[in-house]
Amino acid sequence: MTMLIAQRFVAGEGDDRPTPHEMNPATLDNEALEDFACDRSNLPWIIFRAAHRANHIAAIPSRSRALLAALARTVDAQKPYAAIFARRELLTGRALQSMRTFYRSLDDLAEVGLIVRAPQKRHGNAGLFGRAYIHLTEKAAELLGLVEEQNPPVLAQMAQSPGASPKNSEAIAHQDSLLIGPSATVADGGIYKDLFPKNQKRQPGTLPLDLQRLLNLGFHKFLVFKLMREAKQHGKLLTEVVEVTWEHLRAAKRPISYLRSLLRSPVDFGHQLRSQQAKMDERRARANETKAIDDLIARHLGQVFYDEASNRRFEISADGSELVIRDCREPVARMSAADWKPDFVTALRAGRLFSASPSHDAAFAKKCTVVFPADVGSLKSKSDLKEGAEPSIKPAPTAAISARLQEMKQLLRAACAGVRKDVPAQTQAGI
Repeated sequence: MTMLIAQRFVAGEGDDRPTPHEMNPATLDNEALEDFACDRSNLPWIIFRAAHRANHIAAIPSRSRALLAALARTVDAQKPYAAIFARRELLTGRALQSMRTFYRSLDDLAEVGLIVRAPQKRHGNAGLFGRAYIHLTEKAAELLGLVEEQNPPVLAQMAQSPGASPKNSEAIAHQDSLLIGPSATVADGGIYKDLFPKNQKRQPGTLPLDLQRLLNLGFHKFLVFKLMREAKQHGKLLTEVVEVTWEHLRAAKRPISYLRSLLRSPVDFGHQLRSQQAKMDERRARANETKAIDDLIARHLGQVFYDEASNRRFEISADGSELVIRDCREPVARMSAADWKPDFVTALRAGRLFSASPSHDAAFAKKCTVVFPADVGSLKSKSDLKEGAEPSIKPAPTAAISARLQEMKQLLRAACAGVRKDVPAQTQAGI
């Protein structure tokens, strides 16, 4: 006979011990995480050291040490004497104490002079009681390391020994300097960092001057800083992109999206900016050169200059608009009214033109009186005309010219009518 007492459905163990396939591993993992959860807040080194020191004070009970460590975690490290803004539920939770133990711990700390419990105040109009804040004393702040100690023990002992010689005092100071604990800002060891570094890289509070105009287009200051970082990731500079595309960026309906698309584009805005800058520099150089030429011409208005050989004479008009050029081989002077200033100033700067002097005037006048062989015939004919001599070719009278024209007209009419005027009339009739 088979025994059924040990069977599962008889013993009734199905509800108490579920089978493995009925367990959910995800639920078990979540429950384990909740059971082993802890406070994941990151404490500064000063607060961490203050809580560590509070837990290792042997002169007060363990409950007081736990509450003092909770207060050290709650106090502001920059203002250790200020009021501690924390509810009783927060402090009891951090100290792992009940409410009655919490009040006993407060009495212990107040009795040894580590805290000061401010009296509870009433609100003016409502007549209700307000909060009673807790303050750390100077003794507690020095003990926890929140402030520097005014009279360290080593220095106090050295001050109490008046008979110590200078050499012994220096040796004692050198030995005792190794025993002094780390300061509040620099911890012991190379693995810790300075809490208040002087050369820390911080984000500037103000934007560059060339990027502040983006604020008028709807950009926030921190968004501009982010775009500067994105531009650097794409190998660009936000300043160059904004400078090149400012006119289009200002007219865009969505400037933020447009600027980000420009940052992602493969366009070399730095080359474009350098090209624009080169063109602007060239225009500025031309404008400066034109101004320098005008200033130089203005200083020599109405003056006369000669070339190196004194063959040509240059005279600037009184208003500086024209340049009169006289060559010694030409009887008539020529006039330059346009685009003569750059060439004239270039020659003047190169030293090819000289200001007029009596010697230059005399040399130029002497060369003007010399008759060149090519001009002998022309000069002779002009002198003959001036003296009244008859020219070799006499002009034909006007009556002869008119008679000849009339004869040519009659010949042309006869040719058109079929009659030849050059043949006698009897010959034509006999034919």
